[in-house]
Amino acid sequence: MVKYKQAQLSRTFGALADSTRRAILARLRQEPGASITQLAQGLPVKLPAVMKHLDVLAAAGLIERAKSGRVVAVHLAPRPLREATAWLQEYERFWSGSLEKLTRYLEEDV
Repeated sequence: MVKYKQAQLSRTFGALADSTRRAILARLRQEPGASITQLAQGLPVKLPAVMKHLDVLAAAGLIERAKSGRVVAVHLAPRPLREATAWLQEYERFWSGSLEKLTRYLEEDV
């Protein structure tokens, strides 16, 4: 089970590492159920590249596609993002403590 979660986290963070894929996810947050054609508009890549990016996002479990006739709607799948957020929160104490120390230092200096 731990191995599965590690593999899932790797796929999630790997998918999120690309700015085009992050742009697609941001677009889906604003336009749930957007078609692939709609998602491709405004991106700096052509439709075949968008399809490949969508494949990576789907393999990571970050999106789901639903076909209705000739139109494929794309939806966010939040579970992998929740798992990645939970993993990051386990390490939050390392940077939040440092930020608190920095805040105290800056407040004392003023």
